[in-house]
Amino acid sequence: MSPKDTVWVLGDQLNVRIGALRHASPRTHRILMVESAMKINGRQWHRQRLHFIISSMRHFAAELRDDGFVVEYVKAPTMTEGYARYMAKHPGTRVTVTAPNSLAARALMDRLGVNTVESNQFLTSPGEFAAWASTRKSLKMEDFYRRQRVRLGYLMDGDQPAGGKWNFDAENRESPPRDGSNPWGDPLCDALDDIDRAVIAELPASGTGDDPVGWWSTTRTGAFRHLRHFVEHLLPTFGPHEDAMLAGNWHLAHSMLSPYLNNGLLMPADVCDAVQWSYDNGRVPIASAEGFIRQVIGWREYVHGLYWLWMPGYMDKNELGAHRALPQAFTDPSSTRMRCVSVCAGDVKQRGWAHHIQRLMVLGNLALIAGVEPRALNDWMWESFVDGAEWVMVPNVIGMTLHADGGMMATKPYAAGGAYIDRMSDYCGDCTYDRKKRVGDDACPFTTLYWDFLLRHADRFARNPRIVTQVRAAQKLKDVDAVKDRAADVLHLLDTGRL
Repeated sequence: MSPKDTVWVLGDQLNVRIGALRHASPRTHRILMVESAMKINGRQWHRQRLHFIISSMRHFAAELRDDGFVVEYVKAPTMTEGYARYMAKHPGTRVTVTAPNSLAARALMDRLGVNTVESNQFLTSPGEFAAWASTRKSLKMEDFYRRQRVRLGYLMDGDQPAGGKWNFDAENRESPPRDGSNPWGDPLCDALDDIDRAVIAELPASGTGDDPVGWWSTTRTGAFRHLRHFVEHLLPTFGPHEDAMLAGNWHLAHSMLSPYLNNGLLMPADVCDAVQWSYDNGRVPIASAEGFIRQVIGWREYVHGLYWLWMPGYMDKNELGAHRALPQAFTDPSSTRMRCVSVCAGDVKQRGWAHHIQRLMVLGNLALIAGVEPRALNDWMWESFVDGAEWVMVPNVIGMTLHADGGMMATKPYAAGGAYIDRMSDYCGDCTYDRKKRVGDDACPFTTLYWDFLLRHADRFARNPRIVTQVRAAQKLKDVDAVKDRAADVLHLLDTGRL
């Protein structure tokens, strides 16, 4: 007799320890997985993102079959059609799914009448986060992070933080080495197998970016291999230069584990336990361990919580009235003379990835000070990054990057001129533009637009204690009119793909 119960496994829940799969058995459960042509073809996804998601799904289906499960992997025009085909084949089966990680997917399950169980894919459930938020006048990430440390017990000495401080940010903001040295080993690159190659052959022509070469593993075994490599070889040097950028080194000591966390191949505890063990055994300094742990139990969980707390209306926020189209430089790195943008956008094109400072302080910063429409940047980042997901991108783009929520998430806009990029990278040395200049044909577009941004929004930010000093400095510039004129020229060149 066929099993009567079915677990529907979604493409970002690829772990037998997640939700509904935890209590499933080959004796009592069948597995449903649906590969939707509409989702694959519905956006201009990066080819490496598509490959990563689809190949990971197919590999996981194969692993479940090896474990004895009957897996029906349905390729269909839509998720709804795939489900309907399955139910027509198995009428009366009870289908259960782990609560999806997006509003749209949860709405779909509600429409189909699929039973859902709570997800344990995060260390903090949406309900737990909402309960914490209900007790706060402001939702500062640092407050949430410290609560997480105490609650989860990572990097704690009793009731005190390991190393005597909660936060080692000050130690983790070093500029990159200026002597050309490369203390970081190369990241792993996996050989593509038959499943990988089959997926690549089927990728739609509408995809963007370069073809996969093996940067992103598509199995749980491979994900753990990347985790071990990071902890053993990169984590000890992660902290000091975690905000640095180098044109000749796209990875530095970054883990690049976020794709595996986001699709379930790794669980947060897998990663944090490995870091904790490494610290406990004297293999990594506290600044590196804390800097990384904060990204996982702090920032990642915080962003996920905000998504569920503030959506769906949050996606439509545009408090700064930004309506510029996405710059051509983002999709065609060869079209710009801004070296920092060309390098960062080039990294995205080549690998579907850039680290957090490249995203926030180069690509995001340009979008902020140029007034790019929030949805346009959100969609591009979601489509272009291997680790992209709606819950990731919406708070990060709308709140953190573009300040489009008016300060609900971040207390100040993360706007900066060329000086910051020069301090934290080697991008500026060979650039056409001079980061020290705000006017003139060779003035750094970031420097020009930074001052113009402060002037454009002076009324709003004059009441913000974290940025009012910069606003007043902008208003006191002797060349205000020239800055505005140069900014108009810069924006025109940006719009026409000639900057």
